[in-house]
Formats: sequence, structure tokens, C-alpha cells
Amino acid sequence: MDTTDLLKKVRRIEIKTRRLSRNIFAGEYHSAFKGRGMAFSEVREYSYGDDVRDIDWNVTARYNKPFVKVFEEERELTVMLLIDVSESLSFGTSTMIKRNMVAEIAATLAFSAIQNNDKIGVIFFSDKIEKFVPPKKGRKHILYIIREILGFEPENRQTDISMALRYLNNAIKKHCTAFVLSDFIDTGDYKQALKIANKKHDLVAIQVYDRFSTELQPLGLMKIYDPETGTEQWVDTSSKRVREVYRKWWINQQNEMNLALKQSSVDSVSVSTDDDYVKSLLILFQKRG
Repeated sequence: MDTTDLLKKVRRIEIKTRRLSRNIFAGEYHSAFKGRGMAFSEVREYSYGDDVRDIDWNVTARYNKPFVKVFEEERELTVMLLIDVSESLSFGTSTMIKRNMVAEIAATLAFSAIQNNDKIGVIFFSDKIEKFVPPKKGRKHILYIIREILGFEPENRQTDISMALRYLNNAIKKHCTAFVLSDFIDTGDYKQALKIANKKHDLVAIQVYDRFSTELQPLGLMKIYDPETGTEQWVDTSSKRVREVYRKWWINQQNEMNLALKQSSVDSVSVSTDDDYVKSLLILFQKRG
């Protein structure tokens, strides 16, 4: 993709996702992803009914009458996007490839974050950390992130979600909200990594998949290409047995993913490339609100 095409695409995504985040997600995002808790704001004189545990004893001693600490919600969040850039995200048979849908969802989340004065950062991963963008605020930073998502060329092809989650824990010391955007086609066991990361952070999983990848169509002899390993093989898709084996593989993979997310208490949503991801995100936000 040349620079002109990339900038046009960034602009289209910015216009679409800014409108979505401003008009649709503003309230839902705010209620779904709350701040870190209560932060000290000021002191005032004690009033009848105030909690004695809030008395500021230093100020009380100085003025010889009771003062209490006043707290307010610490709204600002750090939001991290863990974006899978492995080769399987380049697949798509319907309205868009998986990578482009991931870019739109990530941009929508990013604009929702900055409208709530949250910082946002990105970890691009394959089976290694491809790039780390530290969390910052502002439109310029968001546009840089979108450009990176659309134009990023990973060095490696495969997926290692566990490794990405371990990196998150090491790179971001304070509690954050982290979205994992992936097709979750990962042969490794990432359940333990999910549990550990979700204890330290607020983890949310967004699976993007293509309906064509859920089952083989009876189209006769086809050359099947595995983008993550680079291997090719001929498959007779007219064979009911072959289609059934593939279908069982897909169902088993989905079941393992859903079980890992459930046992790790990670909120999640699955979005097909021909779905309306807006509805899916709204359901996810409202479920958490």
C-alpha cells in the first residue's frame, strides 16, 4: 500500500470511527470501563455524618478542629490494544479481510478512549512482539496508531498470545484496560496467561473471524494455504468426511477458546467480517456497564 492510499484509508477510518465513538459509544464506553477508583481531591471541615475514617489527622491537628479528606472518581484510564498481526489476519472472503476489521474496531476503541481523556497504547504481536507503542493521548497519536495498524508489515507469521500477555504485564506496571484483538488461531495454550493478565489488568477479548473459515464449501479439489506456516496442500472439499473433519477442528478450536476465556473471567465477543461490529461492541459494553 503506497503512502497516498494509506492516508486515504486512514482518513476514511477516522471519519467513520470518530462518528461511531462520539455518537454511539460515548456513554457505554464510559460506564463499561470505569476509572482506577477514588483519588484524593481536597480537605474540608468535618460535618455531622461524615465517615470518621476519612478524617485527615494532620490537618485536624494543625487547625485544632476536624477536617476530612474528599475523594473523587479517578476517571483516567490507560487503554492498551494488543493487536494480532500474524499472517492469518490477512484472510477474508466477504466484505473485508480480518486485518481491516481489526483496524476499524481498534480505531473505534481508540477514539472512544481519547474522548474520555484516556491514554492509549498498542502492542503489535505475532509469535514475537513486533512493535510497542507506549500509551499517550491525543488525535495525532490515534492517527499514528491507525496508520501503523493499516500499514504494518510483521516480520513473523505465526501467533503467540501467551507471549503478548506476558509482555503486557511487564511493560505496563499499573492497572490498565487491555483489548486483545485476534482471530485466536493459536496452537499454544494461553489460558494461564489470560488468568494472570486479567488479575493484574482488566482484559477484554475481541475475536475477528471469517465465516468461510468455519467450514469448507463443497467446491471440489482445492489448494489450501496455511498463511502462518506457509504450507500448501490439496484437499478434496467435495468429500463429506474431509468437510466434517475441518468442521470439527473449527468447533473444537472455538470451544477451547471460549473455555479459556470463561475460566479466566475475561469478557469477550466474536465478530465475523460480514457482521456489524458496532452491534457486537455495544452488546459487550452494555454487558459490562
